[in-house]
Amino acid sequence: MSMYKQGKPYHVDVKAGNTVYICQCGQSKNPPYCDGSHENHPPAEPLAHKAEQDSVLYVCGCGRSSNLPFCDGSHEEP
Repeated sequence: MSMYKQGKPYHVDVKAGNTVYICQCGQSKNPPYCDGSHENHPPAEPLAHKAEQDSVLYVCGCGRSSNLPFCDGSHEEP
């Protein structure tokens, strides 16, 4: 299943100093995190995000965002 079939954003809590790897190929079996599926779906390497402070990332779950891999609210448009 594609990570974009969820239809709404994934909420990713990131603690200060931690790094998360966000899938950009859309094929991860553990969305929105990278699971290495990009090796079979190049050239989409994961996005490494290191948090400078505690934060929440909103990762696209519909595939329509113009700011992939992040949500831009496109899931709310008809």
